[in-house]
Amino acid sequence: MSDIPVSKPTILAGHNDGGKSALLNALGFLVGDHTVVDADRSYLVGVDPDEEGALERCNETVVEGEFTLDEWEQQEFDLPHQVRLRRRVDADLAPSLELWDALPDDDRLTNLARYQLQDLKDLAATLGIKPFVPKPRKADYEKCLRDYGREHSEASGWSSAPTGLQRRMPRVLVFDGKAARPDDAVKTALIGKFQAHMSDPDLQGKLQAVEDDVKERLRIDAKSLCDHIKERCPDLAEVFVEPDVSFQHGFRGAPLHIARVSGEAVGLDRSGLGSNRRVSLAVWEWTSELLAEEEADAADLATSTDAELGPLPVQTIVIYDEPDTHLDYHHQRKVMQLIQSQAALPHVSVMVATHSMNLIDGVDISDVVHLKLENHRTVTERIGAAEVGQAIDLHLGKIAAALGLRNSVLLHERCFLAVEGDTEQRTFPLLFRLCEGLSLQAAGVALWACFNNEGALHLARYLVKHERAFMLVVDADSRNLPKSIFKEPKLREHFGPNVADYVKFIGETADDGSDDVPELEALFPDDLWVAIANEVWPKNEEEWTAADFAELRGAKKFSEAVEEMLQTGSDNGPGGKPDMMYRFALALKDRQQVPDQLRKVFADVRKLAA
Repeated sequence: MSDIPVSKPTILAGHNDGGKSALLNALGFLVGDHTVVDADRSYLVGVDPDEEGALERCNETVVEGEFTLDEWEQQEFDLPHQVRLRRRVDADLAPSLELWDALPDDDRLTNLARYQLQDLKDLAATLGIKPFVPKPRKADYEKCLRDYGREHSEASGWSSAPTGLQRRMPRVLVFDGKAARPDDAVKTALIGKFQAHMSDPDLQGKLQAVEDDVKERLRIDAKSLCDHIKERCPDLAEVFVEPDVSFQHGFRGAPLHIARVSGEAVGLDRSGLGSNRRVSLAVWEWTSELLAEEEADAADLATSTDAELGPLPVQTIVIYDEPDTHLDYHHQRKVMQLIQSQAALPHVSVMVATHSMNLIDGVDISDVVHLKLENHRTVTERIGAAEVGQAIDLHLGKIAAALGLRNSVLLHERCFLAVEGDTEQRTFPLLFRLCEGLSLQAAGVALWACFNNEGALHLARYLVKHERAFMLVVDADSRNLPKSIFKEPKLREHFGPNVADYVKFIGETADDGSDDVPELEALFPDDLWVAIANEVWPKNEEEWTAADFAELRGAKKFSEAVEEMLQTGSDNGPGGKPDMMYRFALALKDRQQVPDQLRKVFADVRKLAA
């Protein structure tokens, strides 16, 4: 999986077991919140599963991300505005945070975080360098050695991230709608506040000093162990221990109790599901207030003139895993409003894994990541994202919206049927139901009109490229109209040489083998026009006859001539061509009244959707 934005918000959509929860866990692992166990690892690709012992898990798990650093972080860690970081666990499930940077020629400089302070001093003295500060700390020695490594480098690669960068990784707040356990929601809400308190400049210096002191003492304690191992195992070139000490994870929970009668407190684990869901939603709403307060504090801090100003609070990523589960439509709308209010905060991003059409349709299509399985592996699909070697039209989402296609339709419908304009858009649903016995929606077909908009062909090309079932149905005479997007060269530009696989021209060959019938309206025979016209648009003085319509067959546009004749000859004349064909189709009683060409088109569309 790649090219997944952490946006405001990002919606993760797709089938069950498509990888949504796994993606959220991967994000948690990247920022340091999720601990990988062996069952999390993917199976190796390219092996025969029928062979005995062939299903083996990967020995290494890696999640990579691109991060934007604020000014304090750039200065503190001597890094550019944007960096690539990855979290990696090896075969022993030992995690490490790594930075893509200039790779030092001297291997001793590739993993500075493993060294104790004295080791860093000795290495710096060996290389003849020292920090440019009066009383250098461990981080100062790391910085000068890192700078030296960049100056003496001929390649780029992954090396250990600077000490302290881990603490600047975004914090993650996870709200799991499937579990519906308010106790977990309360812990998630308060742990964000706990981390904010632990990052308070008044406390952070003291806590950091204690953490560093404890780590250094543990390293000293472990040094004799490492020396002993090297003595007993002379084949080992290097042995080191990196103690992991953090006061940030000291908050274990805050069980929530409710009481409906004064003094009678009851744990929520003993209450009904209805109470759990309502309380969880209330906790999520309260979290928005906490995040807004933190944003206000951060804004005050950013405008302060204090020269000794510390770092700004870290970014927050709020994760919702199917938040709409078990909620009615009213509460789903409240969840969407809640997500939008949180995403509007400057230092907050939101990711939502959901099946809810309301949530999927509530954001820009470029912020929807569609996950699906191909050969038992999760792959991502995004509309509006740039691909390698070719930039897809960035306005595809706007084009889809203008054509009346919702995000959920683009993601989930099995077949797309494009037509020219209003007439076909209003008529085809009626004709399809008459011919196939079910609606377009029930068949999984999305209908949209092109309106001679070339952007519609860009969207069609995108769908075809991503192997989505697609058909374009056009009147035969549209190929010859001035400025038409349906000319052969234009269609070849979008669909390649096999235009006929995707485009059907109505009227190219008449049913009786006579000359071509150039448009949809002319496909229907005169006797059918007479029967329906006398029923829907009765003539002012006498009845319509087949001759009335037959003599219009020679007109340049049969449809325009019929429309004019019905408007002038009947008090109930149609209000335009789309209205005329809609009422015509509505009056049809039998599928045999629909011309063979159209029946074949609808059958082919039904087959594509299946």
